[in-house]
Amino acid sequence: MTTATAHRGTPVGRLTVLYDADCPLCVHVRHWLLRQRQLVPLDLVPAGSQRARRLFPDLDHDATLREVTVVGDRGQVYRASAAWIVCLWALAEHRPRAHWLATPAGRPLARAAVLTAARWRQARGGPGRTDGGCADGHCEMPGPPG
Repeated sequence: MTTATAHRGTPVGRLTVLYDADCPLCVHVRHWLLRQRQLVPLDLVPAGSQRARRLFPDLDHDATLREVTVVGDRGQVYRASAAWIVCLWALAEHRPRAHWLATPAGRPLARAAVLTAARWRQARGGPGRTDGGCADGHCEMPGPPG
């Protein structure tokens, strides 16, 4: 696999989002992405699954369970905040926001959002938990701050 920066001039026709199917927040975001109008089609595939391993045999699948990873149809690989930005870029209503988040002024906010989500996931038990990181197997989504 190559990095996104190696393919700056390569157009993206389709994106595959690898998400943690055992994480309630990740599943919530998956459903949200599917409800949005997509300018670039998004395929959502559980990270670490047999399908993901078959589609992307050269990818570090353990790493995809630790941080969100998006793979472009031309081999581009986006991780962490770049993955969230490219997901927003694929959506009709959020493309302008993605352009701003990709700027030097917006990058810190994108990084903070990804770090916040990662901390929440870690507090819930981290990736790979079959109960979604919750003792009774029923997790609630995080509420608003404060």
